[in-house]
Amino acid sequence: MRFDDVRIFDGEQVIERGRVLVRDGVIAEVEPLPAEGPATHTLLPGLIDAHTHVFGWTGNLQLALAFGVTTELDMFCYPPPLADQLRTAAAAATDMAELYSAGTVVGPPGGYASTVVPEAPTLDGPREADAFVAARVAEGSQYIKIVLDNGATHGMSVPSLDLATVTAVAEAARARGLRTVAHICDAQGVRLALEAGVDTVTHVPLAEVLDADIADRAARRGQVHIPTLAMMEMTAGAPGGRSLADDPRLAPRLPERLRAAITESRESLAGDHLGPDADFANALTSVRRLHEAGVRVLAGTDADDVPGKSAPVVHGVSIHRELALLVEAGLSPVQALVAATSAPAEHFGLADRGRIRPGLRADLLLVEGDPTEDITATRAISGVWRQGVRCDREACLASQRGVE
Repeated sequence: MRFDDVRIFDGEQVIERGRVLVRDGVIAEVEPLPAEGPATHTLLPGLIDAHTHVFGWTGNLQLALAFGVTTELDMFCYPPPLADQLRTAAAAATDMAELYSAGTVVGPPGGYASTVVPEAPTLDGPREADAFVAARVAEGSQYIKIVLDNGATHGMSVPSLDLATVTAVAEAARARGLRTVAHICDAQGVRLALEAGVDTVTHVPLAEVLDADIADRAARRGQVHIPTLAMMEMTAGAPGGRSLADDPRLAPRLPERLRAAITESRESLAGDHLGPDADFANALTSVRRLHEAGVRVLAGTDADDVPGKSAPVVHGVSIHRELALLVEAGLSPVQALVAATSAPAEHFGLADRGRIRPGLRADLLLVEGDPTEDITATRAISGVWRQGVRCDREACLASQRGVE
């Protein structure tokens, strides 16, 4: 398979015109060509969504692939065998995004995670941290998720982990070569994650702006942030999904169930749970501050739609809103594309993907136009390939039919 006369975004930089040869599912050659006017199409690495929840349904992974996401990083899957089953199924198939997973998360007894999955394991102090991490490794977790959430965003008050326990978890994970990811809801959670040596923070506060000290410390320590702006926008009651449902490049392929989900009003959620200080503008300002300080930002949606529980941040299509919001927050289009390709691959140790280079997997996305100048061009999908196999987008979307 060969792509001729295309603009190439290789995961880091732009080749204005070039040729890419794929052989046996692997990129064999990348050849720049003389620029003779702008190319009509752009070839990119398959997108990586750095924060999702698959919840046991491979249809979500098929939906992701249909919209250009070739790898998903799941951030909470329970019970433990489920994550392994999903990973195995996705690895053996080429009609769905590949899956990596944290497995279950860590929180205190009675904490926010326990309200979601009451039977999930908990930590009652630092002495239990090493055994917890060892158990997750034995189950196949590929990174460790830590919940630092007092429940305020969800209209409740629950305990959260203390500094000593989080530090012990981070050290136990680091000793085993695993990244840690902290779910936060406020600036206090980010500060705790910094003090504890957590590698990665996901989400961004709505009721306050992260201050310059936090941004500078995160940059100095190399902490990576996944702000999940598409989810924060929804949580704040903003109608971001409408821009996806109304886009003619996406709308024809959106099943009706998903179109209804992403355009559903969330104003009541914002009003009931978040309080008067909640404002999506705070999230955008925080991401801008982090980015300007030199903090690496990754694209993650927090997609969590499942049959019977439709949610307004859905797999695959929501990454295109996330990219647009990252640009709105101050990243350039190229930096936003890095955040969805080479940056998550590097941070999470996915050395075989995220770039268009000889020897790497042919996980590829071809779009019409130039997303390195107009980020919304990622929505004009001409083709998606996973390991060199072209995705039958209609067949992948058929998994959504008949699902309520």
